[in-house]
Amino acid sequence: MRLPPSEAESDGPNMTPVIDMVFLLLIFFLCATRFDQEEREVSAVLPAVVESQPLSMPPEELVINVTRAGEFIVVGEKLSEEQVVALIQQAALKNPGTASVMIRSDEEAAWKFGVRVMGFCNQANITNYRVGVIPAQ
Repeated sequence: MRLPPSEAESDGPNMTPVIDMVFLLLIFFLCATRFDQEEREVSAVLPAVVESQPLSMPPEELVINVTRAGEFIVVGEKLSEEQVVALIQQAALKNPGTASVMIRSDEEAAWKFGVRVMGFCNQANITNYRVGVIPAQ
């Protein structure tokens, strides 16, 4: 004769396997984080470096200032067109494909001087150049 199911079995699904899996995962993650912590606690004397930069750091931007009279000033030094060309080509060689030039021209300067610097950048295959402006308020 078949007996009717007990009330304990008819309450819902058996959760024992799920609870076992949760505890196993909890133990696993506790052990994994403990290994990570132990790895950082190992004392090590790291090497010293004379000069280093992070790999994600972009190259320095070359800033070329153009005065009202059409003079080129870089890092406080007045340069001739030939020196500016050489400086731009050197920047392109140091950082191929990532060199950047900022052209800061006086608002009263003739536009031809800024355009000449853009032409120098194009000759050196520098496509990342821009003109510095003050945003209107």
